[in-house]
Amino acid sequence: MNAKILVIDDELGIRRGCQRALEPLGHQVVFATSFQEGQEKIAAQDFDLVLLDVMMPDGRGIDLIPYILARDPEAIAVIITGYATVELAVEAIRRGAYDFIAKPFTSEVLLVTVNQGLQKRRLSLEARRLQSIEREAVQLAAAKAEAEKLNQFKTEFTNMVTHELRSPVGGAQSLLRILLRGLAGELNPQQIDILKRVEGRLDELLDLINDLLDLAAAKTVAPQEALQPIPVQPILQGVLDRFEADAQAKEVRLVVKLPKDGFKVQATEDGLGKIFGNLVGNAIKYSKPGQEIEVVVRSEGERTIVAVRDHGPGIPGESLAKIFDRFYRVPGSEGSGAGLGLALVKDVVDWHGGCMTIESEPGDGSVFKVSLPSSEEV
Repeated sequence: MNAKILVIDDELGIRRGCQRALEPLGHQVVFATSFQEGQEKIAAQDFDLVLLDVMMPDGRGIDLIPYILARDPEAIAVIITGYATVELAVEAIRRGAYDFIAKPFTSEVLLVTVNQGLQKRRLSLEARRLQSIEREAVQLAAAKAEAEKLNQFKTEFTNMVTHELRSPVGGAQSLLRILLRGLAGELNPQQIDILKRVEGRLDELLDLINDLLDLAAAKTVAPQEALQPIPVQPILQGVLDRFEADAQAKEVRLVVKLPKDGFKVQATEDGLGKIFGNLVGNAIKYSKPGQEIEVVVRSEGERTIVAVRDHGPGIPGESLAKIFDRFYRVPGSEGSGAGLGLALVKDVVDWHGGCMTIESEPGDGSVFKVSLPSSEEV
């Protein structure tokens, strides 16, 4: 490794000898001729290795070792001395010196000592880097565990609260139905209108509660059922039959284009029901009387595509990137909802190894496409 080396020595010959030996190897050599100058350069710059003369007119080089290591604990300090004693060696090592070079010395001795010192520095820096990575890994693992714990608490809290809300909402709906049927006395038209509005609001609240329960389930675990070959047509037809009354009530026509031979996909029946039910239900919700909703199933290679097209208000371009975000609702959109349906459906599609896309133009409706892995044809 090319290094930045400081030579602190008051002898010109020592300084020049170090320069001639070290610079051809790519090292940058900086000089200081006194204790004071050496201390100033250590304070102003970073050095990989420092060669220190023990005895200088204004101080001992050995006393600079604490300054060097305080600035960089992995820096290498090598003592240059013509007065080597056991006592000096003990003091130098205690203060953090790496090695000694006794004067006079050859270039070979200098290079061996410098190379060994720089190798030690490289290994020390690598060890410190690995220790830092380990500390960061431990901190990240602790933060992840804390986040998962918090997320689990939020999920359990959501689940508990929504379960607790279903009971009073269901009770209120039952009481309203009793009133609307006239079982508690005759109602005038104004009272009926008000109660129907209340009933509608309670239906919206129950839908929200159900979405929150689905959200809590989605954030807890993936579906417990194993994926298996499931015929698309019966599941889709069941969903269409379930929504037929809603489509008729809104005067919307369902147009279904199924292949002559049905397809199987790797899925679960419950998962497919949620996917198709949400897409068809949304299409009906945002369609106007007299419009058509087209449901098309086709094969593309090893994928089965189910596309639901409506002719509703469409989705602005700036909202398409956010449409699968939880609790996101298109600004100015009609109808109720918490903005959870599409997010939950996207999760279910992902669980099934599929993908979901949207094509939409404001005023020209939307096409929701679900692509799922095909199984063998039936």
